[in-house]
Amino acid sequence: MNQDQQQQWLAKDRQYIWHPFTQMKDYATRDHILMERAEGTFLYDADGNRYYDTISSWWVNPHGHSHPRIRSAINEQLQAFDHVQFSGFTHVPAIRLAERLVQMAPDGLNKVFYSDNGSTAVEVALKMSFQYWQQSGLTSKTKFVFLENSYHGDTLGAVSVGGVDLYHALYKPLLFHALKLPAPQVAQQQLNDVTSLTAEQQQAVKTSLDVAEQLFAERHAEIAGIIIEPMIQAAGGMNIYPAAYLSGLRALCDRYNIHLIADEVAVGFARTGKMFACEHADISPDILCLSKALTGGVLPLSVTMCGDQIYDAFYDDYETYKTFFHGHGYTANAIACAAANASLDIFAEQHTVGHVATLAQELSTQLESLKELAHISNVRQLGLIAAFDLQTSNHARPRIGFETYLQGLKHGIILRPLGNVLYYWLPLCVTADDIRDIVRRTKIVLESVFNN
Repeated sequence: MNQDQQQQWLAKDRQYIWHPFTQMKDYATRDHILMERAEGTFLYDADGNRYYDTISSWWVNPHGHSHPRIRSAINEQLQAFDHVQFSGFTHVPAIRLAERLVQMAPDGLNKVFYSDNGSTAVEVALKMSFQYWQQSGLTSKTKFVFLENSYHGDTLGAVSVGGVDLYHALYKPLLFHALKLPAPQVAQQQLNDVTSLTAEQQQAVKTSLDVAEQLFAERHAEIAGIIIEPMIQAAGGMNIYPAAYLSGLRALCDRYNIHLIADEVAVGFARTGKMFACEHADISPDILCLSKALTGGVLPLSVTMCGDQIYDAFYDDYETYKTFFHGHGYTANAIACAAANASLDIFAEQHTVGHVATLAQELSTQLESLKELAHISNVRQLGLIAAFDLQTSNHARPRIGFETYLQGLKHGIILRPLGNVLYYWLPLCVTADDIRDIVRRTKIVLESVFNN
């Protein structure tokens, strides 16, 4: 694409498009990067510049871009049919995918409800839990609990259980009332092993669980469920917490008859070194939400999984009106299901989880060099997810994260900030050489920013 064509397209972008999570005034005189192709761990812009996709294109892409196995599955499905409604009809790609998800998910999750994206997977979970209690005789159980700094999506139900004020506070007049718990306040620098804790970390987990138990003891008759991001609060600042907190919550939910809803939209599918993050604590949630990497990051699709106990509360004669009246036009889109099945094939055939464990050790080794840099603190990691905080006393640079992002683009690396937190959410196809090069480039970028 020549320069004139690029400028024409970018002018139209500025004229017509409102980009997500973007203050558009930042781009009044700055162009968005016009992408032309992507392959493996790299994105290529219209000028031919190459960028490490260190955030897996907003956490969706596990196997690298343009994977031939997934492209082939999509093309094959297109030869048969593209989409059919999923009420009164079904198809093999959706049936096959549901069976495989049940076989690989934590125990007891044997029913699959399809929807379109992470937010809708959460909406389904909230409505499913609420309606279950209404149809089980415990009609006072109408409240949901969430953790501060949590993020579960952008639709209004998901925002109602969101704990990041920057994203959610403005919309409070539109939301249903939910109960907030403090997130575990655990020092994260030595938390790469989320199962082996110092005495201080154990006490922090106990303190957090004590607060949760107090709330549950006082208000369990009102509480339908608690929703959590297992092991990592992602958009809230990449906060990692110990597996003991997750297992402790499971025990409390059992004791007080409360649904544990696990939002693994971001952390599912081997990101944390386990296929599902709940496996770090060896627990099964009552409801599990999955999306993002489900289709290999190629097409929108999500699932909400539950067990027979919840499913059976909806199973009755039509005249009882216990039907779950929820659905989406693109529910169980056949092409998306075909892509998801191909993605699961890749996980199985390439033994991805074991591969991630090896790469995670390489990442841990390389992160040690970042800890030596001034202005860097709280370096933390779980699997192929890592983050660190940027420290500056210069109040004239409140957007140091955004400065670092822009500088990173000049060095062929995407370092997307969450405020002053930078993070990696590496694609699972990354190599050890890639990891070394990514950290090397990161150091160059940071030294350039802070020496400026």
